[in-house]
Amino acid sequence: MVNELMNETIRIEHLRYSWAAGTCALDDINLRIADNEFTAIIGQNGSGKTTLLKNICGLLRPAQGDIFIRGHNTRDLSVAAISAEIGFVMQNPDRQLFAATVYDEAAFALKNRGLSKQEIKERAEAALAAVGLSDEKDTFPPALSRGDRAKAVIASVLAMGSKIIMLDEPCAGQDYRSISRIMDLIKELHGKGYTIIVVTHNMSLAAEYAQRIIVMKDGLLFMDGKPEDIFSRPQELTEARILPPPITRLSHELRNYLPLKKDALNAAELAAMLVAAKRK
Repeated sequence: MVNELMNETIRIEHLRYSWAAGTCALDDINLRIADNEFTAIIGQNGSGKTTLLKNICGLLRPAQGDIFIRGHNTRDLSVAAISAEIGFVMQNPDRQLFAATVYDEAAFALKNRGLSKQEIKERAEAALAAVGLSDEKDTFPPALSRGDRAKAVIASVLAMGSKIIMLDEPCAGQDYRSISRIMDLIKELHGKGYTIIVVTHNMSLAAEYAQRIIVMKDGLLFMDGKPEDIFSRPQELTEARILPPPITRLSHELRNYLPLKKDALNAAELAAMLVAAKRK
């Protein structure tokens, strides 16, 4: 238990949140996120995914319960203090972009911290390099592609030094190429030690990239486990109005005709299983 607590980044205890009209958005949420964990949160619209993220990062405050970030109760922290620990990338990056250049976007929050010009320059440039936007540092942010606008927001988060990154539908409205670039960047950050929490409606992305999947339904934590465990329970997913990834559904049907040992999570895994089955 001691080691588990030392490895704990976020702890949520009996969290409840209701909208002004009295509608319950989150009901008795209990959750722990480990350091350097890559978690995907899935669920239908209105299930509480974005509301949960906003409670964690302080944009909304719990009606009941507690949220701890590295052992500190967020009730005792300002939004600015929470943002030093957690970077939140909204679904629409345009809501978080307001500076004249991409560089100014990455440097803005640092200037408000009173850091030296040299440190601001070093941290902003390092963040832009990390997301591949060094050549766009003088560009007006709205002139970027949607994918690069999301990267600009991620750069501003990295410049702040936040080691926990939460992203709400980071790939919404993007083509396959842009989605791959964004998700590969997030995967790279995870490999560098960042704790990643992603809300997504894309089951294929959740299956391919996440270590852990949380399914929300009607403001509740409905399922929680590894991708292979979650997507192997289609009846429960149906209750949450979620379909497994297309590849997983295909492999599930193929098991009626071929000796596949389990449902595949992605095309590469299914291909390897088909080759293995052919050899038998």
